[in-house]
Amino acid sequence: MLKWFQAIMPKEDLFFGLFQRHAATLVLGAAALRELLDGGDNVPACCERIFRHEDEADDVAREGILAVRRTFITPFDRIDIQALFTSLDDSIDQMKKTAKAITLFEATEFEPPMREMADIIVQCADLTTEMVALLPKMQANAARLNALAERIVKLEDESDHVCDAGLKALYLKHRDGNAMGYIVGAEIYDHLEKVVDRFEDVANGISGILIEHL
Repeated sequence: MLKWFQAIMPKEDLFFGLFQRHAATLVLGAAALRELLDGGDNVPACCERIFRHEDEADDVAREGILAVRRTFITPFDRIDIQALFTSLDDSIDQMKKTAKAITLFEATEFEPPMREMADIIVQCADLTTEMVALLPKMQANAARLNALAERIVKLEDESDHVCDAGLKALYLKHRDGNAMGYIVGAEIYDHLEKVVDRFEDVANGISGILIEHL
């Protein structure tokens, strides 16, 4: 009886709008991070932009989690909705951690591979935005969703290679005495790599939701 009642009840679709609002903060955060890694006097302002976008993302995620508790019928499993909000939030949280590390170390100059990784982050943010926009009609958009997820996974692999090459170049640059230069650079590489990892988590989460609904 309950299943029949749920089937005729309209599903609450506000979650799709919240996912898209959250993804928009990821795009803005990624753009600020990419600009940050150009270095120079603009670094503090870019960090502040990332912090602001992370606050905006937190507000959206909080609204989404509260909506899960208050909504009788959800478009898909409540646990999956919460997990997707969490993974989206983790992506911009990691951007914030990157900006905080850069602020802590007062870094204003960055290596070319770091900018390459930031370019990958921007691509991942754009692809994620497209993925969440397709969720309202996920069955009809299944092929495109799978293709986008695969692209993000490939970008994560590409990011790993860029990071490894960057760390090697960093070691060669500083091996004759500037240990702190290597430590700071390695820390930034680690944070950037984790940003891409978090985007891969989002893609894998959406793939899992898609599998359950096909």
